[in-house]
Amino acid sequence: MKAAVRYRYGGPEQVRLEELDAPVAGEGQVLVRVHTASVNRADLDYIGPRPQFIRAFVGLRKPTNPRLGTDVAGTVEAVGPGVTRFTPGDRVFGDLLPFGMGSFAELVVAKEKAFLPIPDGIDFDTAATLPHAAVLAIQGLRTRQGRTVQPGDRVLVDGASGNVGPFAVQIAKWKGAEVTGVCRTEKVEFVRSLGVDHVLDYRTTDFTTQPERYDWIIASDSHHSIRSVRRALKPGGQYATLGGGSKDIIEAMVIGKLSSIGSSKWAGIMLWWKPFHEPDVRTLTELIREGTLKPAIDSVYPLDQTREALERVHNGESQGKVLIKVIAD
Repeated sequence: MKAAVRYRYGGPEQVRLEELDAPVAGEGQVLVRVHTASVNRADLDYIGPRPQFIRAFVGLRKPTNPRLGTDVAGTVEAVGPGVTRFTPGDRVFGDLLPFGMGSFAELVVAKEKAFLPIPDGIDFDTAATLPHAAVLAIQGLRTRQGRTVQPGDRVLVDGASGNVGPFAVQIAKWKGAEVTGVCRTEKVEFVRSLGVDHVLDYRTTDFTTQPERYDWIIASDSHHSIRSVRRALKPGGQYATLGGGSKDIIEAMVIGKLSSIGSSKWAGIMLWWKPFHEPDVRTLTELIREGTLKPAIDSVYPLDQTREALERVHNGESQGKVLIKVIAD
């Protein structure tokens, strides 16, 4: 089978397509023929790697796992002994980050619990956009204790034009919030099209220095210090960042925790992430089916152009999700 792999750390230039032996479904595993995959910032982080300290888990000098790709949507090709939820021919999707990745390929194998059925009425391309980014968005708009956005809350989405941001904007609007999206100049009109109430161009406006205060701030990547974002929060407000470099992550974990002690404001990294959490996935697919949530698809690449797809996201050119189509419609 054909699969995108990389054997050295770096950027998308390290990625190449190779012919590999087809995987086989073992005990409790499902073999899926990939129809569509989608690119996430997490895919680039593992190529980097970013933050650097994850080398301790993914390989100090070179990656121990050459496979790439987190989001997957496809058809069950075969099931291993002990599998009870799926049979060949079932349409499934999943987030493979906790299961060894590998969705940028013609076939992928993972544990049965990595997948859920694709509901009727949702096509492969739409399903492939949801597992990682949309789940991060819905979970980033609630606290560890389960409190979530309420009607009338003011929500700021920092990185509104990327992978997570368009989902976060639409979910916050569905919950009745007043939403501000932050993006670069050339993406302002795209973010407006998502239904935001306000757009800030980060090249001209730093939201942390403005008088507006927010109940919720979700950032797809850390671009501001914890101290500065805390100033932009209302009492009782939450700032949750989903990623960043080593310094950003450490600051979010340490300074964020310390600064939140004895304060009604909370700021830090979202550590309560539950990958592909079934209740959240169910909510997302229901919103998709009723037309409330619409994935923003930027572009579609064939499998043999996986490197180009990754480069588009890496260079910040995409507006919404970039897909890798393995099986043409």
